[in-house]
Amino acid sequence: MKDISEQKIQQVKSRFIFLGSITYRSQFGGYALLVDGIMFALVSDGELYLRANDQIENIFQTRKMSNLVYAKRGMPILLRYYFVDSTLWEDQNLLFYFVQLAYESSKAEMLNKKSQPVRLKDLPNLSITIEKLLWKVGIKSAEELKIKGAKCTYLKLKSLNKSLGFNVLLALAGAISGYHCAVLPSVLRNELLEWYDEIKNPEKG
Repeated sequence: MKDISEQKIQQVKSRFIFLGSITYRSQFGGYALLVDGIMFALVSDGELYLRANDQIENIFQTRKMSNLVYAKRGMPILLRYYFVDSTLWEDQNLLFYFVQLAYESSKAEMLNKKSQPVRLKDLPNLSITIEKLLWKVGIKSAEELKIKGAKCTYLKLKSLNKSLGFNVLLALAGAISGYHCAVLPSVLRNELLEWYDEIKNPEKG
């Protein structure tokens, strides 16, 4: 099956060159097809399936295109990928239109997700518990956290909960910079540790 899937991928890459450079990766037991990181189709067992979402799914369904069925733990699951049969494959105008639809709708979906504000709990290191504490001190978005900075934010949280330790400071710094706290740059970690020691033992300063 791998050989026929790879053959189909090569056919897709040469036929849909108008989309640009098409890459692929393993997905759902087959191969996801992408352009500029946007997944628009899937090849499974040598067959092509176009990705659908709420905006275009009815178009594929109206043409009676069948869903890709994926077996998960032995249970069949209908995926929102629609089969390009031999008749559609030979109808170049309609096929190109459907491929363009699949790509453009996937692109719009990705851009929409990127434009949505990120919740604090979705940042590295931050749990919903810390998110709730941040809300209590008036920090309700990733942008507000970045503006306040790790040190100022830590002091605000510390005023609510005296038991918060160094790990929370590291978690905040990592969330702001995009690092898991375990891999924070050593320069930043050392700076934070020095500052933490100063506020914990001010008489040493």
